[in-house]
Amino acid sequence: MEQDTAGLFDEPADYYPPSPPPTSQTYTLQSGKTITLHLVGHSPLEAHHLWNGSRIISKHFETHVSSVQGRTVLELGAGAGLPSIVCAILGAEKTVVTDYPDPDLVVNMKKNILGCELIPASHGDAEDSPIVADGYVWGADPAHLLAHLEPVKRDRFDVLILADLLFRHSEHRNMISTIEATLSRKKTSTAYVCFTSYRPWLQHKDLAFFDIARERGFVVEKFLEEKMDKAMFENDPGDEDVRKTVTGFTLRWPDEKCI
Repeated sequence: MEQDTAGLFDEPADYYPPSPPPTSQTYTLQSGKTITLHLVGHSPLEAHHLWNGSRIISKHFETHVSSVQGRTVLELGAGAGLPSIVCAILGAEKTVVTDYPDPDLVVNMKKNILGCELIPASHGDAEDSPIVADGYVWGADPAHLLAHLEPVKRDRFDVLILADLLFRHSEHRNMISTIEATLSRKKTSTAYVCFTSYRPWLQHKDLAFFDIARERGFVVEKFLEEKMDKAMFENDPGDEDVRKTVTGFTLRWPDEKCI
């Protein structure tokens, strides 16, 4: 007699732990006004964190408004998109905030844009909005990102932002290829790379990004170093001072490559 095996190999409804729910964090501008940022519940791309690099570069722009005001801005691997939102608030002419083209990530970036009342005349996907969100894979053809600049009659971006991306060592060359393809060839055009070596024993691999940038002809300069009150992941191993320190470098075109 055959036994009834229906459902024998079915997993109980509670077999897998539920995905963490979405969270939110706030960022306080120097004006005292706050930005609420929604984060996805979990992401293998680490977009469920509001990274220290994004906070520090946003603060830098607040104290150096002319570096973004009236300029075109592209952020790579943006997660919640804090630096891009700050740039839009500070008067950037056009900001394109990007992350991997996962629907949840892109929808979340749009949610943060639409939810920020401090952005002037923000209309989400509307091309006349000062800020739009889009999906992008580092190293891929950026034509759809550059197309967002058509309403402001620009062909490339004045400012690029890479905040806490350097731990993706295998993607360094793709990131730099994207900088090459999207950064306007002007003396004032700048890619801001802000990061912490969250795994201090691999800091040399983080810094290898800048060796590749120099090989590609970029002028690399350190512009920022700030120590946070505590490490972002307090229980992680490795030198705590390294894990608390946010460092910023700029990439610019050499004179002979400027147009």
